[in-house]
Amino acid sequence: MLKLTRKTLLAIEAVADIAYNARPDPVQARDVTERQGIPQRYLEQVMQALVRAGVLKGVRGPRGGYTLARERRRITVGDVVRVVSTLDQEDGDEGVTSALGLGVVAPIWEEMQRELLDRLDRVTMEDLCREAQRKRVPRADEARPDFTI
Repeated sequence: MLKLTRKTLLAIEAVADIAYNARPDPVQARDVTERQGIPQRYLEQVMQALVRAGVLKGVRGPRGGYTLARERRRITVGDVVRVVSTLDQEDGDEGVTSALGLGVVAPIWEEMQRELLDRLDRVTMEDLCREAQRKRVPRADEARPDFTI
């Protein structure tokens, strides 16, 4: 069952942050937590699931972090929501069991979920990055002075 939880919104923010800031180096998880205010305990679990799902790529080492596994125009908000929804299902959800719930409520909810996911599949990380640029959201490389010699 699809749930639009705080964890889902935080995951979308994290992937959008990586899409927006991952040039040329990977984005470190601690930078995402600082910029977005995402609790570390949520982030690590979600990031690993996104790596396993092929949305993100983990880069090891001292300059490591996360990058997108595909072009940002090929990653949708729906992709992220599906991954987090799978995590939420693993956490346990008993769902409806009554005749009214199974016969009437569940089919309506399932149709609404399909419609929502269809809509979320039309919004890409590229779209979110363009919106961030339009609203002049500062990028990580603009926020820090560069002391490279």
